[in-house]
Amino acid sequence: MSALLIAYGLCGSWEKIAVIDTENHSADLYAHLGPYKTLSLEPPYSPERYVVAFDTCVRAMMEVVIIDSSSHEWDFLLDYHSTLQGNSFANWAKVTPRHEAFVNSILQASIHVICTIRSKQDYILTEKNGKQVPEKVGMKGVQRESLEYEFTLVFEIDMTQRAKPSKDRTSMFMGKPDFVPTIETGKQILAWCELGTEQSFVTFEQVLAKIQQCKTEKELLDLYNEHPIYQKVLHADFAKMRQSILIPNNQNQPHPNGAVNGQRQ
Repeated sequence: MSALLIAYGLCGSWEKIAVIDTENHSADLYAHLGPYKTLSLEPPYSPERYVVAFDTCVRAMMEVVIIDSSSHEWDFLLDYHSTLQGNSFANWAKVTPRHEAFVNSILQASIHVICTIRSKQDYILTEKNGKQVPEKVGMKGVQRESLEYEFTLVFEIDMTQRAKPSKDRTSMFMGKPDFVPTIETGKQILAWCELGTEQSFVTFEQVLAKIQQCKTEKELLDLYNEHPIYQKVLHADFAKMRQSILIPNNQNQPHPNGAVNGQRQ
């Protein structure tokens, strides 16, 4: 659901969102949100079948593709690797190119891509009383370890649906309190994408706060022109503040029939 809300914030249209569903039609659970597209992927979950499904969504002119989840692709390759004869290390040469083809299909597409990844309890071996015993060290994503480096943003979602960034090239979420992803999260990411750079810039929240501080229509118009990347996202907020500025000013103006503030002169 978090992925769907972020996706809508990114494109503003449910009909431009596609979900590649490997989770037994779980994408249908949120059909009440809007008419997004679903493409159910059945076993075997080979990288090649993921690529075909992804290409289908791209050719259908989708603006956001959600892959839910990519963990099945890696599980498939691990099973495949275990069946290969010969040297285990050398056999990765037969596995890695297939995985890289899947990753490259995502990276080379000129659309927004959101991947969900299953997680499981991770362990390390520690020595206690001369014996190696497993010790819990938190959760670990079920995917190849290097995959997260390919993404602009990586969020860890806890059981209360709150998100915490583990990687953030935008600098908008790192170091901030955990939060529940919403449509506004997608709008915020879209504004950063439209900026076209990773340098520091005025954030969504800062512009929103400046809107509330405007005292005149000119101040509001100057702020609007100063931040073109937020004009679409914050259009309703600009319009609402303009209305609140104009109404008090109009209340003291004489009406054509001689009334001021609703009273006859």
